[in-house]
Amino acid sequence: MSETVNPAEPPFGSHAGKVRKGDGRRQRGNRTGFTTGACSAAAARAATLGLVNGEVPESVLCRLPNGQEVTFAVIKGRVEGEGVQRTSRAAIVKDAGDDPDATNGAHLTADVRLLPNLAGEIVLKGGPGVGTVTKEGLGLEVGGPAINPVPRRNIRDNVSAVAAELLDHDGLEVTISVPGGDEMAKKTLNARLGILGGISILGTTGIVRPYSTAAFRASVVQAIDVAVRQGQTSVVFTTGGRSEKFAMRQLPELDESCFVQMGDFVKAAFTTANKHRMAHIHVGAMAGKLTKMGQGLSVTHAWKAEIDRDLLADCAREVGAQADLVEEIRAAETARFAAERLAVLGLTVDFHRTLARKAIRSLKSCYPGLYHLTVHVCDFEGRFIVRVEEDEAF
Repeated sequence: MSETVNPAEPPFGSHAGKVRKGDGRRQRGNRTGFTTGACSAAAARAATLGLVNGEVPESVLCRLPNGQEVTFAVIKGRVEGEGVQRTSRAAIVKDAGDDPDATNGAHLTADVRLLPNLAGEIVLKGGPGVGTVTKEGLGLEVGGPAINPVPRRNIRDNVSAVAAELLDHDGLEVTISVPGGDEMAKKTLNARLGILGGISILGTTGIVRPYSTAAFRASVVQAIDVAVRQGQTSVVFTTGGRSEKFAMRQLPELDESCFVQMGDFVKAAFTTANKHRMAHIHVGAMAGKLTKMGQGLSVTHAWKAEIDRDLLADCAREVGAQADLVEEIRAAETARFAAERLAVLGLTVDFHRTLARKAIRSLKSCYPGLYHLTVHVCDFEGRFIVRVEEDEAF
């Protein structure tokens, strides 16, 4: 199947109306986009065609890792020099579809030059805006460019497809760069993973799906792998930026690599930590996500399952709330309602401790292992409420 990409299309869909968080009917854009890897492969193919033919095409057909063929519009095409000194450049504007992506609109740029008498060699390098790997655990060479294995193969396959005759005698050097990539990287967790100075060239299929869960889940696994390769024996799972900052304040003795934003992906986080035999798992969270963990959900996103209001009501009852308030909490839609109503009664710490104990029991049941589990609970402003050790839950 083949399709054409128009880089002039708007990067985001038109579904921008305000809705309640957790509303199952929320409308999200569903236009797919393309990964940095796919755009890099297309740019490399276009630049190689420029080197072979003396002119960079205005569009290029690229075969994605999933086998799909897509036509990309090419910008900044140019060929310079003569003979063995000839070089070629092409760029592709990344269209992330309806996914809120820090690299949307990036110019994935490829420069290609001849390597005389190195038959069949395709040397792949990273230029400005592509991160450099500085830590082990990413499956990439330390000191090399942050271009993941699947995009590497895809870039080489696309270059080989249009330069077979040339490669019978000579080789090619392909350098991928991303103008402004160093600034884009500041909006990602690359620095935490030890990828410095730019973005990563990623993508296992070539396609970006809106609000991709696969990409986030993979980043959670990768972050834990990096912590392990740094020799860490503790890991701290948080559900977002605010809970992570809170957890960092609680655990200043731990290295930054120990802190992993697992988001909604509880199962991915715990199974990976278990696989690596982490000795101590910490969780930093607020009431809502703790409730979801107490329910035993492997993914805690609001679209996956509603919050268990019976669990919240049980917690309220256990800490001494009056029957009428317990029923109000059972009828409410959020954990925040319970937290705020119980705070008025001076039951904040007791309620959150009870909730944390239920979460610990559930997590240890779902993900048994030799690790010690500690839950750190904060309020909705990221302020400390209580710390609960697993020994207190059983």
